[in-house]
Amino acid sequence: MEHLPIYMQLHGREALVVGAGPVATRKAALLLEAGARVRLRAPEYSDASERLLREQPESISRDPGVYDTECLDRVAIVIAATDDAAVNRQVSEDCVARSIPVNVADQPELCSFILPAIVERGPLTIAIGSGGRAPVLVRLLRAKIESLIPTGYGRLADLAGRLRDRVRARFDHVNARRAFWERAFAGPATELALAGRMDAAEARLEQELADAATSTPGEVYLIGAGPGDPDLLTFRALRLLQQADVVVYDRLVSSEVVNLARREAERFYVGKERDHHCVPQEEISALLSRLAREGKRVARLKGGDPFVFGRGGEELDVLARHGVAYQVVPGITAASGCSAYAGIPLTHRDHAQSVRFITGHTREGRLDVDWSQLTSTRETLVFYMGRKGVGEICRGLKGAGRAGQTPAAIIENGTTARQRVVTGTLDTLAARAEREQVGSPSLIVIGEVAACHARLAWFQPDAGATTVFPQPMPMSRAGSRAAAASAA
Repeated sequence: MEHLPIYMQLHGREALVVGAGPVATRKAALLLEAGARVRLRAPEYSDASERLLREQPESISRDPGVYDTECLDRVAIVIAATDDAAVNRQVSEDCVARSIPVNVADQPELCSFILPAIVERGPLTIAIGSGGRAPVLVRLLRAKIESLIPTGYGRLADLAGRLRDRVRARFDHVNARRAFWERAFAGPATELALAGRMDAAEARLEQELADAATSTPGEVYLIGAGPGDPDLLTFRALRLLQQADVVVYDRLVSSEVVNLARREAERFYVGKERDHHCVPQEEISALLSRLAREGKRVARLKGGDPFVFGRGGEELDVLARHGVAYQVVPGITAASGCSAYAGIPLTHRDHAQSVRFITGHTREGRLDVDWSQLTSTRETLVFYMGRKGVGEICRGLKGAGRAGQTPAAIIENGTTARQRVVTGTLDTLAARAEREQVGSPSLIVIGEVAACHARLAWFQPDAGATTVFPQPMPMSRAGSRAAAASAA
């Protein structure tokens, strides 16, 4: 984020616009809408600026003459929009020296703030910006948002403002107030307001406020975050994630997904890596229970699907024992997501009539797998978390009778901009993975369908893009022990 989006209070404050052409006039009109007292500094005034001066003489004034630094005395904000590049640059430099916010039209490198495109619905204001890079795209997005948000949302915002103090008095805790408003905005009162029936909408909200409990029980949302690409989240997953007060996530959840949560949501990284658990599983379960029993809505993000090698069932067992409410949101599991992005169908009428998911985690250096059950040539095998044991997997399958020429593939960082697919056979895959230095997370696909990658691969990650996984921010040992103790 190159610019911090802020809303500046300008009511009754003085703003200077250097210039009086069409662009300067539009900027001045925007400042007037925000309640500022505007001065136009220019040696000559366009017809548009003259009209604005006639229409609002009490709020905008003429300041004839060329720009000089004395113009900046007592102003809260400055916009330069002249056709003289040297003047615009001088205004910018003078404002920066005085720590006055300045915007230079169409020259983002000279701006200390930028003016976004605005969608306005009464007190509800939505700002859209691109850091000056793509103004046409911003205008297109503004038009799209304009079409999606009825004007009735402005009336709803006014109504919420009238009831805000009463809601604050009713609920002591911010989480309870937020939960009330989320229920209210998703309920009948919103429909009444959008239909223009404001008296009925206000009566409905007052009744809901009177009936509301003063405390809100916590809940855990066990959310499948998918294999990495945030576009693969379900609508329900996104909605619950953005409602959560706390986000608990692991190593396989991409930063793009985590960042879809509300910025003010508390975050706990409990990532687990091969042979090292940042936070032991029992402490993670205890943490979820404790946070929910504090009245918080907890989004537990798990890579892929929480019920496919995600230990989601173990966490729900703990929540159920402690009487904590929860719900489960399925996610796209790594097998289907990564194989699809690699162009490898898990089943195919000509090659495989079934698919089997197998954990590739080693225990005491060995895989606990019955290889004799994996010999069918008409079945696709998918090994989760199998990078460390790829050599043993290939040897085990060949020892059970699978041909050494059986196609195989290993998919690293599937569905993300860092996706790599290394193909081979049971004879060659381990050596190729080692030569290519394939890392984790990786998924191994074995069977005739793996050969489809050569002709069906469609996803071409941008070589210049990267997907950064969350940096470890583990709980302290003291904190994690306290979480376990409080849930006991």
